[in-house]
Amino acid sequence: MTVSALRSAGGPRLQLPCLAKGATWSSGWRRSSASPRRVSLARRGRLDDPWRTLPARAGGCGETPYFWMSTKWPATELDYAIYLAKKNIRKQGDLIEHEKEDYSQLHKRINHAWDFVVMQAREQLRAAKQRRRGDRIVIECQEQSYWLVNRPQPGSLDVMEQGPEERNCHGRRVHLVKNADYYKQEIRFHRAAMSRTRVKSSICLEGYIKFNDQYMPHDPIMSGCLPSNPWITDDTTYWAMNAPQVSVPTKLRVERWSFSFRELLSDILGRTQLLEFLQKEFSAENLSFWEACEALRHGEQAHIAEMVDSIYQQFLAPSATRWVNIDSKTMEHTLQGIRKPHRYVMDDAQMHIYMLMKKDSYPRFLKSEAYKSLLAEALIPPETKKRVFPFMRKPRHASPSPALLPPGDYEPRAEERSKATLEPPLM
Repeated sequence: MTVSALRSAGGPRLQLPCLAKGATWSSGWRRSSASPRRVSLARRGRLDDPWRTLPARAGGCGETPYFWMSTKWPATELDYAIYLAKKNIRKQGDLIEHEKEDYSQLHKRINHAWDFVVMQAREQLRAAKQRRRGDRIVIECQEQSYWLVNRPQPGSLDVMEQGPEERNCHGRRVHLVKNADYYKQEIRFHRAAMSRTRVKSSICLEGYIKFNDQYMPHDPIMSGCLPSNPWITDDTTYWAMNAPQVSVPTKLRVERWSFSFRELLSDILGRTQLLEFLQKEFSAENLSFWEACEALRHGEQAHIAEMVDSIYQQFLAPSATRWVNIDSKTMEHTLQGIRKPHRYVMDDAQMHIYMLMKKDSYPRFLKSEAYKSLLAEALIPPETKKRVFPFMRKPRHASPSPALLPPGDYEPRAEERSKATLEPPLM
């Protein structure tokens, strides 16, 4: 049995540059079946680097042409055996499980040519050491990617055989008979499409403008920040005044709580003030339950079961000390999920409590005396440093574009500006 028997059925085998010196190395070996002269040439180091004669793409970057899928080089078992032998020598036998199985099977299948496989692998490793380290890493990654495509892991999609399904359905198109039922269905479809509510573009733009006007004063880049900008100065007072927990918050911070319930919950200080308000109304367990569910969602996987049991015993059990009011359907769904606890098992109950606080507790908090007094006593920091960018707080009026000026008006104005710059200032 010769290496020619390893070819795929039908058609001559294409020449592989990785096994060629000119056009004699691999083809000559197949003709002479690894003659002693070839072995002596390899031992004396007269074999070329298999990648040395392969130019990279224009510009010195990209993939080596040997690995281009457009060349359609046949990925034979002999080439794969050489690749696995190189990897086995380089990593000292530390191969992946499926690569170990492939290596042993190839060793049995082409045992007669295994001396050539090992010799070629060592020769390619010797030639790789003469390259620069960066080129060597790039070629190793390209070769590994090439074999991941042509020899995928067991259980993964073989893109060379299956590939993504084409979205051309002309061959499977069902030809409908255009009878009365067909046109009735078309009429119902178009009527439903015409009656579907759609948002006008003008309303969408108004929403964007409203959002921009609402958040503009709270953007430290667009409107500046007081007392000074910590991004361009060494003053960190801004960070200290907007710390998670402060005795007196800034006015902009308190005003932002009224934008939405999500803004209030995203601020630690806002949640603290809301909790104090809910304690006075004897409904603080709602916010505590929401915070416990958030901790469960973002907690460690090892403590998920423990945290689910703690939330159930504290808020959902019949004898819970801080029982929360949840409808029967949500409670039944939650109890079914507790049997196999995971980090999202409380999502339905959390959303129910969230909507309850948003529609009931949040409006009453904004109308309460606690929030009004907190807004009145909020701090407005004075400006301690001159603004670096004067356009932050003052509207900038740009000069009109020359394209908008009437004909013949741009040149005189340009001459007047040039004269004004040349004339000395009056003392």
